[in-house]
Amino acid sequence: MSARIFMSETAYKFPVQPNKRYWLRLHFYPSLYGSFDTSDSYFSVTANGVTLLNNFSSAITCEALSQAYIDREYSLAPLNSDTLILNFKPSDKYQGAFAYVNGIQLIQMPDLFDSGVLVGYDDQTIDIKSLNLQTMFRLNVGGQYISPTKDSGLTRVWYDDTPYLYGGGTGVTNEVETSVAIDYQTMPKYIAPFDVYSTSRSMGNEKDVNMGYNLTWVFQVDPNSMYLARLHFCDYYYSRVNEIVFNIYLNNQTAQAQADVIGWTGGKGVTTYKDYVIFVPDGEGDEQLWLALHPAPDSKPEYYDAMLNGVEIFKINETDLSGPNPELSDMLLRQHELDEEDFGYHRSYHRHAVIGGAAGGAAGFAFMAVLCVAAYNKKKRVPRSDGHTSWLPVYLNNHFSKSSSSTKSISNANLSAMAQGLCRYFSLHDIKHATKNFDESNVIGVGGFGKVYKGVIDNGLKVAIKRSNPQSEQGVNEFQTEIEMLSKLRHKHLVSLIGFCEENNEMCLVYDYMALGTMREHLYKGNKPLSTLSWKQRLEICIGAARGLHYLHTGAKYTIIHRDVKTTNILLDENWSAKVSDFGLSKTGPNVNSDGHVSTVVKGSFGYLDPEYFRRQQLTEKSDVYSFGVVLFEALCARPVLNPSLPKDQVSLAEWALICKQKGNIEDIIDPCLKGKINPESLKKFVDTAEKCLSDHGVDRPSMNDLLWNLEFALNLQENFEGGSTRSARIEEPEFEEVNLGDKDITASHYKNLSLGSENEIRDDSIEKPAAIFSELVLQKGR
Repeated sequence: MSARIFMSETAYKFPVQPNKRYWLRLHFYPSLYGSFDTSDSYFSVTANGVTLLNNFSSAITCEALSQAYIDREYSLAPLNSDTLILNFKPSDKYQGAFAYVNGIQLIQMPDLFDSGVLVGYDDQTIDIKSLNLQTMFRLNVGGQYISPTKDSGLTRVWYDDTPYLYGGGTGVTNEVETSVAIDYQTMPKYIAPFDVYSTSRSMGNEKDVNMGYNLTWVFQVDPNSMYLARLHFCDYYYSRVNEIVFNIYLNNQTAQAQADVIGWTGGKGVTTYKDYVIFVPDGEGDEQLWLALHPAPDSKPEYYDAMLNGVEIFKINETDLSGPNPELSDMLLRQHELDEEDFGYHRSYHRHAVIGGAAGGAAGFAFMAVLCVAAYNKKKRVPRSDGHTSWLPVYLNNHFSKSSSSTKSISNANLSAMAQGLCRYFSLHDIKHATKNFDESNVIGVGGFGKVYKGVIDNGLKVAIKRSNPQSEQGVNEFQTEIEMLSKLRHKHLVSLIGFCEENNEMCLVYDYMALGTMREHLYKGNKPLSTLSWKQRLEICIGAARGLHYLHTGAKYTIIHRDVKTTNILLDENWSAKVSDFGLSKTGPNVNSDGHVSTVVKGSFGYLDPEYFRRQQLTEKSDVYSFGVVLFEALCARPVLNPSLPKDQVSLAEWALICKQKGNIEDIIDPCLKGKINPESLKKFVDTAEKCLSDHGVDRPSMNDLLWNLEFALNLQENFEGGSTRSARIEEPEFEEVNLGDKDITASHYKNLSLGSENEIRDDSIEKPAAIFSELVLQKGR
């Protein structure tokens, strides 16, 4: 009931032990403190540079989530300092804004976290030890509220899981018999208290019923974030392997197939837990994290059931755990309007409702109306929320959504005059004539933006025309960004944007037509090597792509980071000249000579994704260098970057290639068609360069300039080996027309992603010879 108010930036300094984890708990109760109304409070909080809250409003958050107060709990990664600086800073976006806090707890904690399996890629794990975490939810599944004094020494709070259950199939709750002892064995007892493992929720005894539904919990989370889901298990009823076996799903992806608790623990009443990491993207409906259990019939268990004792959900990041303030629902906004009419005073959009005093009766009635409507909505559909959710329980699934609309088309006036001057405008009649009225026989691919057609303009010039889907509300940003960015880029090794059309709700982009398709389809199709390229050709293609990326990084006023470098985005024209394509995820970075980075959500393709970018969400041009290093090994080995059918240590091409390089047997994994045809010195130079690109830290990777020099040198060695013409091992002078991009931060996001931010792609396996195909249009296995 007391608070400290900060009108200017203020810091607490706490002595800590270096290399130890700490719980940091912040407590906020929005109310009136003297003349300070917390509805005017907006502020940020950082802990030794890690952003915990940004533009945070406790009043909005409490009102949107129907909570009286907010607790924020963080697990701070080990510090390289003996001081923790906790900084409160009022927002500069609101006049009169201030910061405040009601309580702070800083508690040294044991090492609770190690690594988690990356959902969708069970061969990959994420190291949690060096990451910061925010507790989103902590639930005693099938049990009751556990207070801090009842926790296993860590003063955590565990809530009932009932508010988060979805659907009519809520299963049954169970409690351990007094004759059964809960055995932690070697697992530390502080992982979770006895009360968590002594209760559980299962599906029940009816096989036919259980096979017809999933036992499901739904959590509202911040999109564009990574989450750690820790699941706690203790089977105190069954005692033999294969009595109950079930599958675990997170957001409709298999996190664990054929989970058998007794098989994990080895006995009845023995505790265990499993950690899974999942990325929640930013798309329609992606602000939810679904946890579901279902019997696994393939294992033919004795009983068709599933069970869970506890669940913890943590948001994870290295530098930024902040999220947006939640949006007030339309229902609450309408109630605000009624309040104004009934009481004759103005209520701010952001004001926190205080129930009591003379207004108690009317406000109580309004509150009951809110609950009734929420309960009614729960029966009709799964509620959604675009806002951040506290880890406190929200009863009756009282989550709120904001209404949104998206413009399906844009006016030419929205495109800069420079963009319209640097590329051509086509009328819809021109586009229809080029594609024979969008004849399906001319379709060469389909993506989230729409179909891609082969077309002919200007009496014979072949082009690729990407047409938006008129029914989609997505693609406007991609359309505008492609025009704004690509119209200003001119380089021999970049696919050129010829022009665009925006007419009658149609959006079309016209590009160069690349007759020989993608680099990948000349290396392998599916998991089968094709090996149509000689080593010299592969080097020349890699050099061409490197030149295109080198121009993006250094040739314009601002660094342009491609963010999705891969062999399907390296296209080949009729002369086998490589061109980099698909700039839908590209982002402008700091000034060319800056050592800075761009903080942004993780997007790209698994197998090519820079691990440092993945951990820190800080993008630099070295992220492209890492991806290009994977491309280099792909060119050498002619195999997919991810192949789950291989042994575990060989699934990832990047990891397997580095292992072979360290063991000195890289020759064993190169494309068999190349053996005996590569100059050993050229191979060594190439492999050393690729290895450097895959360094875990960006500072250890070469620049694209140095990378290009090394590839040129490797080609020079190979040409001498083959008795060809001697080439000077130097970088070719850049062949580009420099156009300044200005200060605008250009970003685009693709629709209906298969991986972290890439467009859907298709492959026509019936085509035996390389298809004349345009950008990003090859379905990849294992993205």
